[in-house]
Amino acid sequence: MTMQQIYLLIPLAPLAAAIIVGLWGPRLGRATSHRLCIAGVMVSTLASAWVLRDVLAGHDFNGDVYTWMTSGGVKFTIGFLIDPLTALMITVVSFVSLMVHIYTIGYMADDPGYTRFFSYISLFTFSMLMLVMANNFLQLFFGWEAVGLVSYLLIGFWYERPTAIYANLKAFLANRVGDFGFVLGIGLIVAYTGSLDYATVFGAAPVIAGTTINLLGDAQWSVMTAICIGLFVGAMGKSAQVPLHVWLPDSMEGPTPISALIHAATMVTAGIFMVARMSPLFELSDTALSFVTVIGATTALFMAVLGVVQNDIKRVIAYSTLSQLGYMTCALGASAYSAAIFHLMTHAFFKALLFLGAGSAIIAMHHEQDMRRMGGLKKYMPITYWTMVIGSLALAGIPPFAGFFSKDVIIEAVQLSTVPGHTYAQFAVTVGVFLTALYSFRLIFLTFHGEERFRHGPAHGDAHAQERAHEDPRESPWVVTLPLIVLAVGSLYTGWAYVGDTVFGDFFRDSIVVIEQHAGLAEMREEWHGVVPFMVHGLTGAPFWLGVAGIVAAWFFWSRRPELPDRIASALSGLYTLLINNYFVDRFNDFFFAGGFRRVGTVASEVGDRVIIDGFFVNGSARAVGATSALLRHIQTGRIYHYAFAMILSVLALLTWWSVR
Repeated sequence: MTMQQIYLLIPLAPLAAAIIVGLWGPRLGRATSHRLCIAGVMVSTLASAWVLRDVLAGHDFNGDVYTWMTSGGVKFTIGFLIDPLTALMITVVSFVSLMVHIYTIGYMADDPGYTRFFSYISLFTFSMLMLVMANNFLQLFFGWEAVGLVSYLLIGFWYERPTAIYANLKAFLANRVGDFGFVLGIGLIVAYTGSLDYATVFGAAPVIAGTTINLLGDAQWSVMTAICIGLFVGAMGKSAQVPLHVWLPDSMEGPTPISALIHAATMVTAGIFMVARMSPLFELSDTALSFVTVIGATTALFMAVLGVVQNDIKRVIAYSTLSQLGYMTCALGASAYSAAIFHLMTHAFFKALLFLGAGSAIIAMHHEQDMRRMGGLKKYMPITYWTMVIGSLALAGIPPFAGFFSKDVIIEAVQLSTVPGHTYAQFAVTVGVFLTALYSFRLIFLTFHGEERFRHGPAHGDAHAQERAHEDPRESPWVVTLPLIVLAVGSLYTGWAYVGDTVFGDFFRDSIVVIEQHAGLAEMREEWHGVVPFMVHGLTGAPFWLGVAGIVAAWFFWSRRPELPDRIASALSGLYTLLINNYFVDRFNDFFFAGGFRRVGTVASEVGDRVIIDGFFVNGSARAVGATSALLRHIQTGRIYHYAFAMILSVLALLTWWSVR
């Protein structure tokens, strides 16, 4: 088998499984369906590992598979760009997806939509793989929209729930807003380069950078800035950056496996990958990089604050995802693209671990998600507990866990950045370390330590409450715990094992471009002396001690003095209300945008439709015809002398007019 055939196999294997199971899943049965989907993703994983090995040997590829059409000299093609950036992404995406597929067997065991769910997640994997393997903007856009469509289906998988339907519609609309900017960015690229091919566009980038465009009034904008901001607005939608972040917490309405897949390796990472892939463009616009930095810093800080006040176990992890995506975006704005991708990789392991671990606890709690009704699960679920602790330590940035290395590199890179807004970003990502550790271990202490609050359910409550009150929780089956163990190993191993090559080495080669003025990571490379000195240096830095302080604070407030958080919330009721309502962003959107469009629609209906169209044009024309007909009835009497009299009057009128002339 040639390498080109292996490239095709990577996205087509899960696609074939998705089609077969989607069309004939109920006939094939559950076991056959999940085996087909897991086999498809496993083939992608093994092929991706082979491609990564081949790329590390120095064998890149950039070529078209076929040409769809040519219009006005612009070729619309499907093709693959296989380089270190692509190889790393497809390996992470396929591997995490494989873990989620295996986990799904246990989590969705009792769900009537079992085969449909497997078809959807395989299709989701195919869409993400097509996106990251693209060598042109057409295929990028296809994968971009495909992950959005399948996420709509997965978030609303339990479509009998009104909240799920609201959540998937919210995700769909928020992403359409971002995609509008994305399309404008691609449109400008085609207008100024006449091509959709990455290589052609990147080659023309220096010329475009010196071109201006009139967008608002007489102001002249750099075309490159307009392109990059347009593309990044698309990334804001997919990667849930402020203010287009509102859909991501509500995506928790979908089953836990898809929460893990969306948040860890697909969809939300698409925007991060896209900006890194477009580094030859972003490097030519300091304005765009500054915009990226400020948006990322705002997301990292303000979403971390919200994570502290959430009580739904999945929502805590969801807001954690938002904050960590902000870290990655800050790294992109600081031109530390390799650091952003490295954090994407480490985050994929520990965030998938945390979501799947949360799902394991939810299974034990008979699908209860409120942490206030959990507690004391450590002795019942030791595997879930210890793997969740590993994931939380990685998320909090404690060495030697993976998150420590990627997060420390980002903080250092932001500090060395020179673009406007980097000082604010440095403050945000540094404070965010404390908040991350605080909400991560708040989750651990509320869920696994303390009293067993799930036994406090009232005897007259619903069936689930009664069941929780009388049955001990138990550890999840091996199809759930095995992925947790594998991901825990990745959360421990990937940081120190790969930080040297991916961040400080030449792993990405030419797939990422950084100009000399933005070479903050280059300064860090000169001071890189290995993993152990890096950890020792990290132990003396503020981020590490802020992380430790966050863990200690979580232990004190939610283990030693659990009554204090409620007292603080009561004392700061105004601030707590602001936070628990997501800064009222959702209410503002409902009132201003949704409500505004409803009001515009009402005015259009009442005035435009009823008064103008129906009242004036439709009914008005009918009344005009009726009035004209009534007048003509008086004239057309059928009597000859009336017509003769009318003729005489007409002749007299004509003679009078002629005489006056």
